[in-house]
Amino acid sequence: MKSLKSLLPALLVAAVGAPLWAAPPPPAPHAPVPKHYLYWTKSHESVTYGSVVIDGKRVKYKAVAGTIILRNHKHQPAMSMFYIAYFKRGVNPSRRPITFFYNGGPGSSTVWLHMGAYGPYRIVTAPAPNHTPAAPYRIVPNHQSLLNATDEVFIDAPATGFSRLLPDGNPKDYFGVDQDGHAFADFIVQFLSKFNRWNSPKYLYGESYGTTRDAVLAWILENDKNVDLNGIVFQSTILNFDTSIDGPGMNPGINIPYALALPTFAATSWYHKRLPASMQSLPLTTVIHDAEHFAMHGYLAALNEGNVLPRARERAVAERLHELTGLPVRYWVRADLRVSGGEYEQELMLPFGDTTGRLDTRFLGPTMNPLARTAYYDPQSSAISQAYVAAFNWYTENVLKFGAGHYYRPVYYGHLHWNFKNRAPFTHYPQFMPNVMLNLAAAMKYNPDLKVLVLGGYYDLATPFYAAWYQFEQLPISRKLEKNVSFRWFRSGHMIYVRRRSLVSAHKVVSRFIEETDNLH
Repeated sequence: MKSLKSLLPALLVAAVGAPLWAAPPPPAPHAPVPKHYLYWTKSHESVTYGSVVIDGKRVKYKAVAGTIILRNHKHQPAMSMFYIAYFKRGVNPSRRPITFFYNGGPGSSTVWLHMGAYGPYRIVTAPAPNHTPAAPYRIVPNHQSLLNATDEVFIDAPATGFSRLLPDGNPKDYFGVDQDGHAFADFIVQFLSKFNRWNSPKYLYGESYGTTRDAVLAWILENDKNVDLNGIVFQSTILNFDTSIDGPGMNPGINIPYALALPTFAATSWYHKRLPASMQSLPLTTVIHDAEHFAMHGYLAALNEGNVLPRARERAVAERLHELTGLPVRYWVRADLRVSGGEYEQELMLPFGDTTGRLDTRFLGPTMNPLARTAYYDPQSSAISQAYVAAFNWYTENVLKFGAGHYYRPVYYGHLHWNFKNRAPFTHYPQFMPNVMLNLAAAMKYNPDLKVLVLGGYYDLATPFYAAWYQFEQLPISRKLEKNVSFRWFRSGHMIYVRRRSLVSAHKVVSRFIEETDNLH
């Protein structure tokens, strides 16, 4: 347990696309309801109308910004969950797919997928590696919204965004791997009834820890709620936290994170032109392929030899790692061939006084402390987060007519005290390090028609794309069910939509995935 507790700070920031902001804690259970909480104790909504042009066609929609109340075992209002739903107008709901979107954290709202990827409006940010200038920001119609293919529901996780834990709510009922999954399942079931969408094709779309939620939620919906899903999209995936390159040194004996991060190291070094000339001249895809091959057929075997690895072999591996990353041979040897994500971000561009991003390693920022071992911050987060939050606050108040005068929590770290224990299906004991692969495997077996789309970015060090591939290839499912899983990688980072060209491509890929699996044709 000691090593797990040491790992939790890294786990809590795993792949959320947001800075570590704090927010005031919710009121204690059974305390008098503060005046500013009275706004959230009942379900309410704001309805507006709009339109957006997608693929040259105008889509008219109804927008509903509102809350749904979850109740505790005493049937008291316990959690108010905020959502923004977009419904295409003039269509039969039963002939229209519906997709539920959420970001991760745990402890992140869904402002990122909403304003960056698939809402009818999006925020324009500066391209990598640049910092987006301060306000005023540009908010433009989003021609890559998925309203061409599906109705959309963007959900803020408990206590994030405009979601609020109510006085009769117990944090332990919501802030945990399994508890969070049940909260989202309860929300979705209520939403399907409220808007008469039970007979619609149904999809989940999670990003980052949202992919962990995908797996847990899919099993709960399929098994407990009798809700069959048509498909799930996993963007920037983490199912097994043992694969994380965030602080793997605190989990000695588990060497796989180092191997799975190597292709991202190689892609990043290629992007910043830090590879030796012989490698730098190669196409990116060739560099990545070489790194993938060496990761599994040389590097991992050397790591697994541990302290009995011959010095000559250690030197040879370090030289190959230098070719693939540009980091000095002596650095690799000094690091015992084991370099974490934070160490790589600190070291790669240190001669130039810069630190690379974690969520998107294409981004650069001034190094906070050149003598530090690891990066102190994420330049990608600092480059775009303020723009997203400002744009969303303006949008909800001025366009959706919701939440005026109330605080929107983009993230809610530091107050969750998250329970990382997960009881996988058909097991007797909880896992202390999250691994929800069994949950997803059970959902895919329970519903053998369930299709899965896995998206990722080459420049993501929060949830490396090769780690995502590895986790899905290790799922305990048959080869027949394995055919239900497809992959697509982009020349972007964790938030693949930050790069405009990747957003255009992702829109096409996800639209086609929905159209091919909605059972409407």
